[in-house]
Amino acid sequence: MSLRITTLSENTAGRIDALAEWGLSILIEMDGHKILFDTGLNMSAIHNADLLRVDLTQLDRIVLSHGHRDHTGGLYKMLNRINKQIEIIAHPDVWANKYIRSSSGKDRYLGIPFAREALEGLGASFNLTKEPVWLSDNIVTTGEIPMYTEYEKIEPNLQVKEGEKFLPDPLWDDQAIIIKTEKGLVVILGCAHRGTINTLHHAQKLTGVETIHMIIGGMHLIYAAEERIYLTIGELRGFNIQRLGVSHCTGLPASAILAQEFGDSFFFNNAGNQIEV
Repeated sequence: MSLRITTLSENTAGRIDALAEWGLSILIEMDGHKILFDTGLNMSAIHNADLLRVDLTQLDRIVLSHGHRDHTGGLYKMLNRINKQIEIIAHPDVWANKYIRSSSGKDRYLGIPFAREALEGLGASFNLTKEPVWLSDNIVTTGEIPMYTEYEKIEPNLQVKEGEKFLPDPLWDDQAIIIKTEKGLVVILGCAHRGTINTLHHAQKLTGVETIHMIIGGMHLIYAAEERIYLTIGELRGFNIQRLGVSHCTGLPASAILAQEFGDSFFFNNAGNQIEV
């Protein structure tokens, strides 16, 4: 039962000729399945897949962590490359009218930058559900993630537009992928808008497995106060995680602290990185 995780798109590149682009896209290969988690912002996932000799036409499914464009903006080009009918698993709120608001009044659209009909015309078959989806006997999406902690909160400037009104975005569409391995759980985060620790507790409850071997992906600590970072570190230590591979929205200051705290267990998960468990 081997697991291979390949990061196709991320803010930074970890090898010559790989492209860096703000966002995230991760390929999961296990149990004879090839699952793409997010598609990045634009074209880097396809470029890096070609560099790594990944045949995207062999993908079985696509899972979207949430509806922000830095995780969905590569969908159109990806579907063109796949060139077949493919299931896309996401929460219904992935199609919400998502914005980031600023105090200066410069509101910026953050949602999926394509019409659903255009994507369906390229072969997308959307499976929109709030519930976890088992992709194999060992791979499952989290579905909606409850908020267990007091300190993990969603930034108030992330909002949805309904008619002419802006409302706080609860980001119920934020989800991760959980993989059961012989060493314990591997949890792959998109952005962890609903909290890394919340996601880990949910992963344990959903699978019945206590041991969390590895975390990979975005921890969304980029704007976090130092207090939240150290509260997160304290709880991560309680999980006894063996490998911590941060990406994307974790942020460089928080990543530097995590690197110091976790030593050899820590690594930057860049575009072009391949891991086998």
